[in-house]
Amino acid sequence: MDDPLTILVPARDEEHVIGTTVATLRRTFPDAEVIVADDGSRDGTADAAEAAGAIVLRLPRRGKGQALSAAERAAPPGALLLCDADLSGELGPLLDGGGDLNVAAFAKREGGGFGLAKRVARALIGVLAGFEAREPLSGQRALSPAARRACFPVAAGFGCEVRMTIDAARSHLSVREVELPLRHRPTGRNLRGFVHRGKQLRDTLYACGPLGVNFRGLRVPLVGWKVGVTNGPAVAAVAAIGAADDVWSGPERGFRAHLVSGRTTGILKLVGIPAVGLVATRKLSGALLVGLAANALNQLDTRPGRALKAYLAAAVPLDAPVGVAVLLLPYDLREMAMLGDAGSNALGALLGLNSVKRFTGRGQWVAIGALAGLNIIGERTSIGAWIERTPGLAWVDRLGRS
Repeated sequence: MDDPLTILVPARDEEHVIGTTVATLRRTFPDAEVIVADDGSRDGTADAAEAAGAIVLRLPRRGKGQALSAAERAAPPGALLLCDADLSGELGPLLDGGGDLNVAAFAKREGGGFGLAKRVARALIGVLAGFEAREPLSGQRALSPAARRACFPVAAGFGCEVRMTIDAARSHLSVREVELPLRHRPTGRNLRGFVHRGKQLRDTLYACGPLGVNFRGLRVPLVGWKVGVTNGPAVAAVAAIGAADDVWSGPERGFRAHLVSGRTTGILKLVGIPAVGLVATRKLSGALLVGLAANALNQLDTRPGRALKAYLAAAVPLDAPVGVAVLLLPYDLREMAMLGDAGSNALGALLGLNSVKRFTGRGQWVAIGALAGLNIIGERTSIGAWIERTPGLAWVDRLGRS
């Protein structure tokens, strides 16, 4: 690779080894900039990396993938070399691997569990990208500018490497594995090791599913489908319609833009979600409540935790289920997951369906009027901006965010 090189090193609680790793990288690649993404370390990792000559990003803890994405945005244009903080060995040959994405394969295996996480990762890469990976979880990778564009922002957590390989292969870029005599701190067959590999497996599965890019430019799993699968067929149908918008939506925003464009996923939601409400409640008021509430929650889902907090506030008086919302809230607040349209539409539909059960005929039409007004306001201005300008609401809105 002849392009300018930047080295990215994600690190958490690695004060005893990060200085040596950075010094080795700077000695091996004297013209490269070394950026250490400190993922919420509780020790002196950041200070040790700076003392060794690295540029350090001090981040809240969000996981390996988010740390790498933040570091990539801070890096100048050009090629990238990714390196784990506890690595020892020569990475120079990785730049000469001949591919757009060169992945280091360890010549000698040290530690590890029973290989389940690696086998699952290898199988998913094969099914989703048609590439047979020897080291699907290796964090030592060299990316050309083309691979950088195809792969970043990377998937969240420990799923970043698997999705990186999938994205590069799907983009018809060359992916090569280069065997190198590298070493890193192994995880054993103990509780700590099994917990780590369990997280790897979980993050790998999420990384191979639907992903979205949030307002900060981080790529996170879309987990709104969980609302659908836990709350009955009507809510599941709404979640499926929202998921179609997550996967296939275009640039259109707002009812007017969708109506002008014609056949869009927004039109599918505009027609499909009230239809689900009509079938489920056999009432026109039910169709309107489900459709309007689904869109209102969707309008609020522009910052971490906002839509879930609004749902929980409304769910208590409406006696709507809160379990899945409570479980998803901490992950949404920490930007480790997103509701997407599947989740926000499904939560809104739950509120609409429970409004039909809870209110009398007149009460239902009052609720319809209030929701219609909220939807109209949301079409003309930013409800989120209004929340951020209102002192009490702004405090509640920020509560729990990183």
